[in-house]
Amino acid sequence: MQAILILILFLIIAALMVTRKIPTLIALPALAIGIAIIAGIPLKLVNPETKADTGLLAGIIEGGSLRLASAYVAVMFGAWLGQIMNQTGISKSIVKTAAELGGDRPFFITICITAAIAILFTTISGLGAVIMIGSIAVPILLSVGVPPIVAVSMFLFGMGIGLEINMSNWSFYITATGVSLDQVRNFALILMALTAIDALLFAIIEFRKEGIRFTWAQNNLKQSQKVNESQKVNVFSLLTPIVPILFVLILKWPIIPSFMIGIVYSLITTQKSIKNAISTLTKTAYDGIADAAPAVLLMIGIGMLLNAVMHPMVSKSLEPVLKSIIPTTPVAYVLFFGILAPLALYRGPLNLWGLGSGIAGLLISLNILPPTAVMGALLSTERVQAIGDPTNTHNVWLANYAGIDVNKLLMKLLPYIWALAFAGIITASILFF
Repeated sequence: MQAILILILFLIIAALMVTRKIPTLIALPALAIGIAIIAGIPLKLVNPETKADTGLLAGIIEGGSLRLASAYVAVMFGAWLGQIMNQTGISKSIVKTAAELGGDRPFFITICITAAIAILFTTISGLGAVIMIGSIAVPILLSVGVPPIVAVSMFLFGMGIGLEINMSNWSFYITATGVSLDQVRNFALILMALTAIDALLFAIIEFRKEGIRFTWAQNNLKQSQKVNESQKVNVFSLLTPIVPILFVLILKWPIIPSFMIGIVYSLITTQKSIKNAISTLTKTAYDGIADAAPAVLLMIGIGMLLNAVMHPMVSKSLEPVLKSIIPTTPVAYVLFFGILAPLALYRGPLNLWGLGSGIAGLLISLNILPPTAVMGALLSTERVQAIGDPTNTHNVWLANYAGIDVNKLLMKLLPYIWALAFAGIITASILFF
């Protein structure tokens, strides 16, 4: 009976999120508390042996709020470095350099700009960054005749490629699924490569299908040149986004110290005096924390949900139901998660940044699937959400900016990102079973 009530609550909350009746920020803590109440978890529940309090107040709410602390601190440092890149002109210079490399060839310029966007989003994130980069990159693509829906799609693919190896996200995946940094890193690099191949296929197919009108609009390029002339940066500063990644991949440093090295490097290569460096460091710290605030609040709710669904009293209630539903063979695993991958859209149950984190926690705590297989499945379905979800604020802004419908944008992208999710899940089934 408890399992049925929990599943009904889960479906109600999911429906409210999909129909945008309540924001994810409120839905996740509400679901966590509701599940705990249905499972009969008391306000205070002290284990006589460990003396740990796993009750609703200390275990679910307070413990859950801090569960992803290391992940959201990494998000703050990543946002801090992103603000330095934005405010010193590094981000704009990278996009402008890519446009110059592309010359006057629409396809080549599209690929170069997509690559530049991917590099930028390995470090930066947030709607502010999307607006800043999008208002430069999208007009350049439109000016060489790329259709608006293709230009926005390539921007989203570029974001998706970069975000896959954004270490702020890695920290969250590690904490949410309990796998190691090496396991997340290796699979994320594979998914990044698959996303890049998918983006290239999209560009080739859509360019042929849509046809390209070549009309060079000098105004847009001149505008971007004017922007960059006002914020010229040292050429070495353009390496800033990959500095922290190199420290993690090659020197095996932890994520937060690697971000700190990136911050120091960006200041050394962009600031002409210690006074300016300190002023920039201080201002960007506050702005970066403000950028990270929505993700931090979301992670607090996810932490509560994880602690609720992984509580022994909840696991015991849901174990029979989940064991009868979730596939445990490689072929069934691929078909189950592959076919249902679009459920990551509209904040659905396969979205790791929402209800999916609770499902991941349950599957891992009940030993239904190996943690790496859970991580592989949900990171693959996350591709659908990250690139195509119409409820993403950056999708909405980009669609409005280019004058297209955000749902038509999803329909254009869906065949490609669904196939991408399938490819990731097949890879996970080979690696983790």
